[in-house]
Amino acid sequence: MPRIRTKRSKPPPEGWELISEKLQEFQQRMREEELAPHTGKRKVESSWGIFKLHHQRTRYVYEMYYIKKNISRELWDYCVKEGYVDQTLAAKWRKVGYESLCCLRCIQNLDTSFGTTCICRVPKAQLEKKVVECVQCGCKGCGG
Repeated sequence: MPRIRTKRSKPPPEGWELISEKLQEFQQRMREEELAPHTGKRKVESSWGIFKLHHQRTRYVYEMYYIKKNISRELWDYCVKEGYVDQTLAAKWRKVGYESLCCLRCIQNLDTSFGTTCICRVPKAQLEKKVVECVQCGCKGCGG
């Protein structure tokens, strides 16, 4: 969740106008997801929308900086500092094999039954046409 800006906060760097509107949209959608009723959902399903929006917001800024090169390093650092970007998730995206990683919980082996990574990290070609859904974030396959 982004930090609240006050009068003492440092003003955003140049180029903030390029991404501010989209980030405000993500913030509004995040509020709606947090306030949405969770009746009829499993306990783990209630946080899937939040994980999805967190991924989308981080991916948007990541692509603007690393792929499209539309924003500066100073603006990237500002977004990381203010909480708009998950820096550890973005660092994983730069590594081979993790380009489409959905969340960090899927590669942590502490949360799984057998001490391995999540089922969504298995390539779809090896799953024998079986539909897979991650228990932790609702991903349908980020392994390729």
